[in-house]
Amino acid sequence: MDVGFTVSAEDLSPHPVSSISPGAEEPAVPAAALPVARSQISSRFTSIATWLAVRVFPTLLMVVLLLGIWQVACQHGGAALPSPSKVWAESHDVIVHPFKGVSFDTSGYHIEESGEVGVAVHILTSLRRVALGYGLSVIFGVALGILIGQSLFAYRALDPLFQVLRTVPPLAWLPISLAIFQQANPSAIFLIFITAIWPIILNTAAGVQNIPASYRNVARVLALRPLEYFTKIMLPATVPHMFTGLRIGVGMSWLAIVAAEMVQGGTGIGFFIWDSYNSSLLTDTIVALVWIGLIGFTLDRIVGWIGNRVARQS
Repeated sequence: MDVGFTVSAEDLSPHPVSSISPGAEEPAVPAAALPVARSQISSRFTSIATWLAVRVFPTLLMVVLLLGIWQVACQHGGAALPSPSKVWAESHDVIVHPFKGVSFDTSGYHIEESGEVGVAVHILTSLRRVALGYGLSVIFGVALGILIGQSLFAYRALDPLFQVLRTVPPLAWLPISLAIFQQANPSAIFLIFITAIWPIILNTAAGVQNIPASYRNVARVLALRPLEYFTKIMLPATVPHMFTGLRIGVGMSWLAIVAAEMVQGGTGIGFFIWDSYNSSLLTDTIVALVWIGLIGFTLDRIVGWIGNRVARQS
């Protein structure tokens, strides 16, 4: 009996045969994966926007508010301080061209010997002095902190002396440093060193003294050698205290160099401020103060970031 239709072998096959020829290219990305990728991108943008709204927006709002108050308070002619608009108008070249007189190449940066230079040149000079003085204070401060933290005799002998010396204001050391070195640059580096070393010593010593007794007992049981004890026990336990001192020290270093350069003259951001004031360029002084604050904030965050990395690795 003829039923009017036929059944082929393909219709009876349990797996359907693909209609794509063997030489044709298959789609690289399945269509179902596109919504997933878009959702991931959207979630990333959302997280970034949330971070900006929580961390950055409040600060920007406060800066705009303070600038507005400053502008309203100082825009009249008899104001003692220039308004933000006046600072921008009179110190436009200092703000826009901070690296005036500086050239960069593969070997570093070079400062022109003659001619006017930008504010960044003075900042680089100050940072170079801070790097030398602060680096020396880190080396000697951590070593002395470990010494008085480990040895009760060294603590009783040196801690009272350190407590007295740390209360001496930074500028009070300036005549002593000038008498010793007879030059402005090494005396400024010594001033940074003697200012920053005290919080590093005291906080490192506090960290060593606060190592739990159980940690020391484990080190004795395992018979750890001094280097192993330092890397496996002492360093991880003292990192929070140590980097607290390092953050305080780098801030004090930046304060000390600005004060020293204002008194000594020559070069540096402190000299730039004093020279601007003597030249009745108060707007340039305000620009330099903003730079000082931003650099100090950056130095503190760099030391804090290094401390977090060391703590995680320890």
